[in-house]
Amino acid sequence: MPNIIIKKSRVNIVMLLRVVGWLLMIESVFMLAPLAVSIFNPGESCIPYLICIGITGGSGVIMMALRQRSSDMGKREAIVLTASTWVILSLFGMLPFLLTDTLHSVTDAFFETISGFTTTGASVLSSLNNVPKSILVWRCVTQWIGGLGIILFTLAVVPMLNSPGGMQMFNAEVTGITHDKLRPRVSYTAKGLWGIYAILTALLVILLNFSDMGFYDSLCYGLSTMSTGGFPTTDAGIHAMETVYVKIVMIIFMFLGGVNFALIFNSVTGYTKGILNNTPLKAYLICIGGGTVLFIIDQLINKTTFNWSDLSLDPLFQSVSILSSTGIAEPDFHDWGSLSVVVMIIMMVIGACAGSTSGGAKIDRIVILLRFLKNEFYKMMHPGAVTTVIMNGKGTTNAIVNKTLAFLFIYIFTIIAGGLALSLLGLNLSDGLYCALQAISNTGLGSDATGVYGDYSHIAPAGKWILGMIMLIGRLEIFTVLLLFTPSFWRR
Repeated sequence: MPNIIIKKSRVNIVMLLRVVGWLLMIESVFMLAPLAVSIFNPGESCIPYLICIGITGGSGVIMMALRQRSSDMGKREAIVLTASTWVILSLFGMLPFLLTDTLHSVTDAFFETISGFTTTGASVLSSLNNVPKSILVWRCVTQWIGGLGIILFTLAVVPMLNSPGGMQMFNAEVTGITHDKLRPRVSYTAKGLWGIYAILTALLVILLNFSDMGFYDSLCYGLSTMSTGGFPTTDAGIHAMETVYVKIVMIIFMFLGGVNFALIFNSVTGYTKGILNNTPLKAYLICIGGGTVLFIIDQLINKTTFNWSDLSLDPLFQSVSILSSTGIAEPDFHDWGSLSVVVMIIMMVIGACAGSTSGGAKIDRIVILLRFLKNEFYKMMHPGAVTTVIMNGKGTTNAIVNKTLAFLFIYIFTIIAGGLALSLLGLNLSDGLYCALQAISNTGLGSDATGVYGDYSHIAPAGKWILGMIMLIGRLEIFTVLLLFTPSFWRR
């Protein structure tokens, strides 16, 4: 194939297209998983997946054939690439849904795919009973890819991105306030994080396989649990095959999915000092404990009969599931009372630790907000005092505090704006606000509009695109997406 030369523009478009080509090639490789399932599962055709792999991989090859004059990548290119990549991958990733006739509209297929990549877990499928197993595997694969991020995976395997531009991409995609590299080169950092992620996923699949689950369900729930996505394989979800063993295993790995993966990597490599001094991890544990206690209290108030699981394992499971944004709900959660609903909403907003696979505003930011407010109240009584926000035993700069406050303001504003927009499209205001909250927190729980196990098929097409946009904003933590809509971003 002849090389195509395109002159460099203000934004290095050719370089961006070449990176997108790499990403599409990687996505086509991941499509081999549902292809394999379709081959070995009687009654399913492998042709749709061969076509999907051909289109996705072929498009990637064409983009990679472009010849660039410069490989420079600044902050502008990194942000454009990060935000656009998730949309492009979703556009190609929706092809299996369309070509297998699982979904019949681009809107529904895109919604289902971006819900997977952002690990939200919201679905437009009204029933999973007749959905091909290969599609259910592909849904879980998209969640697993999106858990740590496809760009982070690319940084681990593509040497050309081991540059200052690669670090810009790393910071644009990986959730958090600041990012400290684990190694001098960004590729080593990416390999370390993805290595831990893959090992934990494999361990989870193996442990689940020791239960009543078969390998297929163990694989699907392993992928969706480690990514804190929560896509089920049946209408009844995990509770159709639940045992005490399964719940305990899933609690452990949902919890780990909500922990900063850099912290896990450091602990595995022998650096445990950071764990003992990590403020967000301590707050994460406190929130899980507090949520569990409040769930137990609410059940004592509202239920008349109990078993040991109602007052021990189930509240803990629900607390970890919501805080980690996995979004797996107890089947009788709607009977727990109004206190549980309030706790659930608060936990959805908070989320787990930065640098994890979970959604939400991140507990790091909530800690900074609370300590900032504490300092402000103190300075009201002591105007001359000099205060700082302490995190992990160190002072936090004013720039980080200001960015945190701005983030939280835009986070709440996005929920309100999204809720109002959805209410104009037919949902009542409370359901609209709740759906916007679950989208930006990447949790995917139901509401009165959808039911605990409900789907989003009845929402107007425009509402699905709005929710898809909010999911992306939540996954990329607002600034990466919204910066694209500011005029100053495109000026030299």
